[in-house]
Amino acid sequence: MNDQKKILLIIGGGIASYKSLDFIRRLKEKNFEVRGILTRAGEHFITPLAVASITGNSVPTDLFDPENEAHFSHIELARWADLIVVAPATADFLAKAATGLANDLASAIILATTSKVVFAPAMNVRMWENRATQINIERLKSYGYEFIGPTHGSMACGEYGMGRMLEPVDMVAEVERRFDLPFERKYRAIVTSGPTREAIDPVRYISNHSSGKQGSEIANALYEKGFEVVFIAGPGSALPQAGMEIIHVNSANEMLNAATSSLPADVFVSAAAVSDWKIAEYTDHKLKKKNQSQGLKLSFVQNPDILQVISKDKKNRPRLVVGFAAETNHLKANAIKKLEKKGCDWILGNDIGEETDTMGGDFNEILFLSRTENDKWPRMSKKEVGARLADRIYQYINSEGT
Repeated sequence: MNDQKKILLIIGGGIASYKSLDFIRRLKEKNFEVRGILTRAGEHFITPLAVASITGNSVPTDLFDPENEAHFSHIELARWADLIVVAPATADFLAKAATGLANDLASAIILATTSKVVFAPAMNVRMWENRATQINIERLKSYGYEFIGPTHGSMACGEYGMGRMLEPVDMVAEVERRFDLPFERKYRAIVTSGPTREAIDPVRYISNHSSGKQGSEIANALYEKGFEVVFIAGPGSALPQAGMEIIHVNSANEMLNAATSSLPADVFVSAAAVSDWKIAEYTDHKLKKKNQSQGLKLSFVQNPDILQVISKDKKNRPRLVVGFAAETNHLKANAIKKLEKKGCDWILGNDIGEETDTMGGDFNEILFLSRTENDKWPRMSKKEVGARLADRIYQYINSEGT
């Protein structure tokens, strides 16, 4: 970097604060200038001396300390930073920021700054899921504040779930992304999305109601995690954010060719609603009504099974292959059968019955299956599903590679 960027790190009171010291070290390795402050609760976990030793700067802790305010006031700190990161951001601190309280140094800086503020939450899963916390998060987002994480994982309290703070290496990548700085995309993922269209004649085709929203959100979440993403989009599929390679296809055969030609990859996610059947004989002219009393008879043949082909590719099989099982009944039984038949590693079963509004809608309810897991996810937005799946994929790829 030619222009050294300034990061102000606010360290809250939680066991995850131990990660903050490594976070500071990694930021400085990337040539960021870092200053740190501790909340009163944060001082119970790490000391101002430890933060000062790594940053090379003094660490104020009290809004009403005459010496610190004379040397470098909270207003100066608020103006100094190019980016303010709150890590860990506890449920208590999020509540204070959401309501505009400014009764300590950290909350006063948040209220006084015009810089971008990013919260990295860390808390018990029940605290994270509590309605009050979620309302505070939505309010903070409406103010323009951003969030990185949390992720799923084991917690110091012994529970498992959403609420674990991101690892320092991932947080540094998030900081770099916010300054549009290049960082190495270590892993490669292929995501298929949307419907396919199987032509009957030049005018008509067979398709389905898939919007591609779920595949798009999965691609976005993987990209945010630092994956290089190839997005293979069926016709009319919702598209992900800029920065990815996007390949537009129509038929199942085109989607398969795009997928295999994009290999090798670390991860393959088959989120597309691929037609199982295609017309046996395509007609290159529009079919006409021959006789009003006679119906139109069409012959079908099976399309290639993209998920199965990728799963059983002996030469270029990705390290992790993920499929979806969209069912209208017997969800678990059918998803288990699909997991075995396709040879993939994970299956995300989802009910697409008319009453669910899943296909084409904005929400999903997932049954996560692997060889060892059977996990029912609560109903959530497709964006949340994408983030949760990306967390699992990232953890798997990292652990599998070590």
